Amino acid sequence: MSDLNEISSKLWAMANELRGNMDAAEYKNYILAFMFYRYLSEHQEEYLVTNNVLDVEPGQTVNQAYLEQANNEELADYLEDISSSLGYAIEPLDTWASLVHKIDESMVIPSDYQSMFDHFNKNAELNKEAERDFRGVFNDVNLGDSRLGSSTNDRAKSLNRIVKLVDSIEYKSEDGKDVLGAIYEYLIKQFAASAGKKGGEFYTPHEVSEILAKIVTMDWDDADSAFSVYDPAMGSGSLLLTVGQELPDDQPIKYYGQELNTTTYNLARMNLMLHGVSFNNMTLSNADTLEGDWPDGPDEKGVDRPRSFDAVVANPPYSAHWDNSDTKLKDARFKDYGKLAPKTKADYAFILHSLYHLKDGGTMAIVLPHGVLFRGAAEGVIRKAIIENKNYLDTVIGLPANIFYGTGIPTIILVFKKGREVKDILFIDASREFEKAKNQNRLTPANIEKIIETYRNREDVEKYAHVASLEEVRENDHNLNIPRYVDTFEEEEEVDLDEVLKLIEQDKREIAELEQEIADQLKLLGV
Repeated sequence: MSDLNEISSKLWAMANELRGNMDAAEYKNYILAFMFYRYLSEHQEEYLVTNNVLDVEPGQTVNQAYLEQANNEELADYLEDISSSLGYAIEPLDTWASLVHKIDESMVIPSDYQSMFDHFNKNAELNKEAERDFRGVFNDVNLGDSRLGSSTNDRAKSLNRIVKLVDSIEYKSEDGKDVLGAIYEYLIKQFAASAGKKGGEFYTPHEVSEILAKIVTMDWDDADSAFSVYDPAMGSGSLLLTVGQELPDDQPIKYYGQELNTTTYNLARMNLMLHGVSFNNMTLSNADTLEGDWPDGPDEKGVDRPRSFDAVVANPPYSAHWDNSDTKLKDARFKDYGKLAPKTKADYAFILHSLYHLKDGGTMAIVLPHGVLFRGAAEGVIRKAIIENKNYLDTVIGLPANIFYGTGIPTIILVFKKGREVKDILFIDASREFEKAKNQNRLTPANIEKIIETYRNREDVEKYAHVASLEEVRENDHNLNIPRYVDTFEEEEEVDLDEVLKLIEQDKREIAELEQEIADQLKLLGV
């Protein structure tokens, strides 16, 4: 077992023990928030030392120096300085080191936790540019939850135990590499697996994220410009981060995302920063993507100047309900396609919103249920317009069933490109190539590599892929159901009836011989 896996699985086991009767999906709000708080506090210490903001005497800890020097009238100056660089500031008595010291000395009083988070929110207002990135990020830590304990003292003791657990984690591996982000991602994955259907709301399995990330970064070769990526239903932000991991380490990246669920939005803010993304390089929003356009949308004069991105990735909620009132036919995102997505199936609303924000020459990859390929009525009209009028649809990839948390349905990846020179569509049927795991199916590295290579080569592969001409798609009345294009039918081996009859005769003879032997033995025994 690797260093990282050992740390992560040990932490998971301990966290499970500590949570008692609390639901795993709710307990994550405590352990992940405290991991983030520790990270911010230690990141602040690093800043204070690296930039010589503090004079740390020999034998003195950074926290001791901070407690001594940032007090009285000087405190405000220190907080202002820290906030201007980091976007947030933690007061000396609220640092992680101060909190752990108070726990060790049995000095924590129940109100300390509320004060700590209140101070954090107040100090988040010091940097107006970063305020939206930090303010309220700890609001999901429910300090009054009775499952933490029946009294304020019992609840404080439970919180103390979580802090001590988080403090016991070694944030660096044996080779000195920072593994905090990876541990955090591991825990999100474990919580998603425990949460069942709800887990799918905030986490996309890494293997699927990897396919999307490889596809949207494949043609990028401009190291001098910042690569911009947008996820309109970002969940915990893991898909955005996977896109970043596919690019070179020195590639500047700007991350954009929106999430409706506030708890999940907070998770995404933490997740990106724990992976070293500066607040300057992320623009995240907590709102309904389909209700009001984001990012930017209409200005004060009602003029929409949409921001567009090099890549768009998404794994939105499947066939969600949305408000498809006729006024949305005037919405710039939807007006070119003749119809609105049905009220009970927002899949095409997510597609059109995402396409609206894709740059010319950009690539978009989105995960959706199979129904978007063949359902008729309004969806059929929109699908035809995307193919015929816009020529945006580039590839359809069929994935195996049961690879997502909370749903066993088979899904697809649709790849769109703006500025395509060809008019054909590549179909890949990867639905039968996977590894069976305990609770769900899993794509192996070899399965992923085959999908990516097939996408790159854009050629027919027997029983796996087919490049369909526009005429072929028209003949199918713009129905994109994969079996219409990729024939995976396996012919059954021809049966030799004469051989079968011979074998039956042989079996009969062997049975008769055995019966005779048994009869002879019974005679000898006098039966």
